[in-house]
Amino acid sequence: MRTFSLLKDTPIYDHQGELFGSVCDICIEANGRVTHLLLQKKGLMGKKFIVPMEEITAWEESGITLRADEKLMPYSKNEQTYTMTHDQPLAKIKTISQEGETLGLLDDVYFLEEMGTIVGYELTDGFFSDITKGKRIIRTPLPPQIREETLVMSVNKLRGGHNDDEVSELPK
Repeated sequence: MRTFSLLKDTPIYDHQGELFGSVCDICIEANGRVTHLLLQKKGLMGKKFIVPMEEITAWEESGITLRADEKLMPYSKNEQTYTMTHDQPLAKIKTISQEGETLGLLDDVYFLEEMGTIVGYELTDGFFSDITKGKRIIRTPLPPQIREETLVMSVNKLRGGHNDDEVSELPK
């Protein structure tokens, strides 16, 4: 399982072991799946490419290895795809429950790298709240509804580090 925050800036190597670039974002579809990694190619121009999740052969601490770099496509905005920080960003977007309760701002996502399935959403209430109460993690069986300026999700919520958490840990 990966989080976007830990994946960001991870080096990406081509199938011959040469450094190709680094992860700068993830592409998320409305169905709650991470479908592509957005990578910034090394060099002066720093062109951006999208890498389909199927083209990744190894996820390691030291970097990600691609099957073949000829499958890479230059990045361009897609109206059906969201990212964490680039076009149609989801980071820091207001998140509410189906009942209208404000849950916080989206800070990170937890996803299974082999399948791209998002299994958790990390929310923040701000710096001081995060320090005193911890960040909130929402696990939802259904992907959130993405509206213009909000995410609407069915919730099972918990705060990290408390003995009375309502939900067990995220899968490892």
